Amino acid sequence: MQTLRIATRESPLALWQAEHVKSRLEAAHVGLTVTLVPMTTTGDQLLSGPLSQSGGKGLFVKELEAALLDGRADIAVHSMKDVPAQQPDGLMLSAYLEGEDPRDAFVSNHHASLATLPQGARLGTASLRRQVQARRLRPDLQIEVLRGNVGTRLRKLDEGRHDAILLACAGLMRLGLVSRIRERLDPETFVPAIGQGIVGIECRADDLRTQGLLAPLHDAASTLRLAAERSFNARLGGACQAPIAGHATRLADGQLRLVGLVGTPDGVTLLRDETRGPAEQAAALGELLAERLLAAGARDILSALGH
Repeated sequence: MQTLRIATRESPLALWQAEHVKSRLEAAHVGLTVTLVPMTTTGDQLLSGPLSQSGGKGLFVKELEAALLDGRADIAVHSMKDVPAQQPDGLMLSAYLEGEDPRDAFVSNHHASLATLPQGARLGTASLRRQVQARRLRPDLQIEVLRGNVGTRLRKLDEGRHDAILLACAGLMRLGLVSRIRERLDPETFVPAIGQGIVGIECRADDLRTQGLLAPLHDAASTLRLAAERSFNARLGGACQAPIAGHATRLADGQLRLVGLVGTPDGVTLLRDETRGPAEQAAALGELLAERLLAAGARDILSALGH
């Protein structure tokens, strides 16, 4: 009997994603047994301050990648928005699942939308990307750092510590919490994170057996979107600590449209641009858009942040 071990974070959302991959793999391969190897990452443990000051989103994947490299697990399941632009030597992203709604969610118990929040309301989010865009749209709000898994953040909202919070639509949908979404923020005015809503599967680059098992799960549309968004992010330095956003969409004529954004943490400067071109040139489009934003001032912004 074939077996496959999945390294996963222990948060409810991460476990949902790992269980989803497990069920997909076992359905695709008769006789395959998939087991979970749950672990707590540094990113899960460091909850006292902004993630950007602790090392960025890559802290959510390092322990999982170490488990792959030392043979404790065969694959790792990630939210692609948490995965840095570069993989460690010896590892590769082998499959991407179909994407869920990439938009950000406005969640509040008393207010219907970001626009209708009262003056000076308290908005909770851990993401620099969300902070800078919220500050641009609503400079009057008190932006407060909110860390923890989805359940922890919702509990803090319900306890009255915030008037509203921002989360990913995809995570709420996967956890059966779609009723908590009061507004799905328009990606034209609130650009999503790189890879938001897509689950990726990482494995050892020399593990051809596992790559073959993952092949039936690989989604072409997610691959195209990530090629554009991640090349855009990589050209900007792949900095998890910088306010960077990118969102690619497939157009009806076979073209790909990519919107990119870079901002200063205080929200004062926000550079936004877009490009479009043949979908098969997705990675080149990402690099092109990054070059344009770098020339427009993103290089100075990122340099000031130490990137």
